[in-house]
Amino acid sequence: MSYTINQLSVFLENKEGRLDSVLKTLGAGDVNIVALSLADSSEYGMLRMIVSEPEKGVMVLKEAGYMAMLTEVIALRVPHAAGSLSKAMHAIMETGVNIEYMYAFANGEDASAVLKCNDAEKAAEALRKSGFDLYEADEAYHKVVI
Repeated sequence: MSYTINQLSVFLENKEGRLDSVLKTLGAGDVNIVALSLADSSEYGMLRMIVSEPEKGVMVLKEAGYMAMLTEVIALRVPHAAGSLSKAMHAIMETGVNIEYMYAFANGEDASAVLKCNDAEKAAEALRKSGFDLYEADEAYHKVVI
C-alpha cells in the first residue's frame, strides 16, 4: 500500500488576477481544492494544491494554457500538541531523507502537513513505523488535509 498522494503544482506569472484565474478554472472543471500553498518571487509563483481529482486538475489547467504537473507528496496527520511535529521530522531525518518543502495547519485535536521529500516512500515508511498516521489518497483528496 502506498501512502503517497499527488499534489497539483502550477507555475504562475506574478501578475494580478493569475491566481483568481487558476481557481476559477479549477472550479469550472469541478475540481475541489482541499489544501494549498502559494510561494512567490518577483517574477513567478508556485501554487501547490491537494485537490479532489489531481489528474483532472492537471488536464483542465493545461487545456486553459497553464503549466501544471503532479508531484508525489506525503500527507501526515499528527496530534496538535507541542513536540509532535518535531518527533515526526526526527523520524524522517533518521532515515537520511531530505524534506524539500512542507506546508501545515493545526486545528482542533489534529494537525496536518503535506511534505515533499526526495524519497517519499522511505519517509512514509519511517513515519508509519514511528506511529504516525498518513492520509491515503482517497481520504486526502476528499477531506480537509490542512
